[in-house]
Amino acid sequence: MLITRRTLVSTGAAATLLGIAAPVRALTPTSDQEMGPFYPVQHLADTDADLTRVRGLGGTAKGTAINVVGRVLDMKGNAVPNAAIEIWQANAGGRYRHSGDAANPVPIDPNFQGYAVLRTDRAGNFKFRTVKPAAYPIGDGRWRTPHIHFDVAGRNERMITQMYFPGEKLNDTDFILAVAESKPTVISRLIEPLSGDPNTPVYGWDIVLLNG
Repeated sequence: MLITRRTLVSTGAAATLLGIAAPVRALTPTSDQEMGPFYPVQHLADTDADLTRVRGLGGTAKGTAINVVGRVLDMKGNAVPNAAIEIWQANAGGRYRHSGDAANPVPIDPNFQGYAVLRTDRAGNFKFRTVKPAAYPIGDGRWRTPHIHFDVAGRNERMITQMYFPGEKLNDTDFILAVAESKPTVISRLIEPLSGDPNTPVYGWDIVLLNG
């Protein structure tokens, strides 16, 4: 039988009338990814949700500004409020604000924050503004595809993962993305711009925790 939206709605209504709970399809948990060598053990005092500016400086980070929006959810699709999120990333040239990346010839961007600490709201939402990170070489002719690191602490678990961008050629050869249990869960999607920031691309990405 062809399953249509009308069929699903009527079936759900019938189940409600009969007192039968409609089945809940579990979401796929976001794949863990390694922390990597550039977790910012030292960072700027400014850790707010706008990484394109550093408090006390008058400049703006180089590169293409983007917004990232999403939700933290459990396997049943319930919001995980007040989840703590740390994010860190390379700048628009592919350089981390980290002493371990000192051999990188790309300069540090003084106006790029590079790290932020967020909390989800009551509906599990989070949002931040940053610049799209560049790919960077890791030796032996290999490159890391553009990505943003996430350390997420929910009610019952902590997960470290990375968010990737759709359509990147290096996604096919990135050695860390290659070992993700479910690649679709770590690749963001390009969505409609925010009404208050219509000229900035927006990437949407939901984080699903196994235990919320």
